[in-house]
Amino acid sequence: MKWSLSELSQNGSKPLHVDAIVDIAVSIKERDSDVLAISPVSVQGLFSMDSLGLLGYLKITATVTVPSTRSLEPVELPLSFDVSEYYVSHHESNLERFDDDDVVIVLENDVVDLNQIVEDNILLQIPMKVLTAEEKQHAANLQGDDWSLLDEDHKANGSDAIDPRMAKLKDYFRTDD
Repeated sequence: MKWSLSELSQNGSKPLHVDAIVDIAVSIKERDSDVLAISPVSVQGLFSMDSLGLLGYLKITATVTVPSTRSLEPVELPLSFDVSEYYVSHHESNLERFDDDDVVIVLENDVVDLNQIVEDNILLQIPMKVLTAEEKQHAANLQGDDWSLLDEDHKANGSDAIDPRMAKLKDYFRTDD
């Protein structure tokens, strides 16, 4: 589904409601080879013109299958998230009117492509670390003779233990006042 900005601006303040099932399996696999499969994507929401530009507010729901980052076994990730983005013409040069936390997409050809929006946002939602249920369950038990697996959460909440190789440096910058 595609709409031009001029077509959507002719609606005035009347929003364009979207309730669609989008099949992007082929195109998303071309963009990211790690995506093994994706269900048809449910998209609900609206596009509305306001003083800043075209505001898109969408609810996207899909199931993406990607390999585990540890074992490469397929893992199904149910995704359900909201997207709120502004779309402006490539002729627009002044983007200062937007807040710092606004997501602003500059459209190269002034055409809003729903498939492209869905693809981009699904790719952003795939986490960097993907584990199977079994890997999540056994993650705390991974250790060897002189090592153990620590995740980022453990490191952030970790102890104040000093690496013995660095113990002599702990007082290096200490000043005795």
